[in-house]
Amino acid sequence: MNEIHQRFRQQGLVRPSDGRILAGVAAGLGRRFGIDPWPARLLFLIALVVLHVSVILAYVVLWILMPAEESAAEELREPSTFPAR
Repeated sequence: MNEIHQRFRQQGLVRPSDGRILAGVAAGLGRRFGIDPWPARLLFLIALVVLHVSVILAYVVLWILMPAEESAAEELREPSTFPAR
């Protein structure tokens, strides 16, 4: 799971700590593709109307896979939690 989080971080796909409504997935996707969060949320709702359950499933999967912005910053500050031997 850490490898997936690292790849998402490298690509700029993180859930921001500010501007969240539910989990920050739409805001994170909007930030990554250079659009404001509200149009991203609107596109998400339109896709929900058209595609139904698959969009909810995709949202939950992205919620799990996309690391939160604050945890990304914390991991950069603290590279290892285990003492060196």
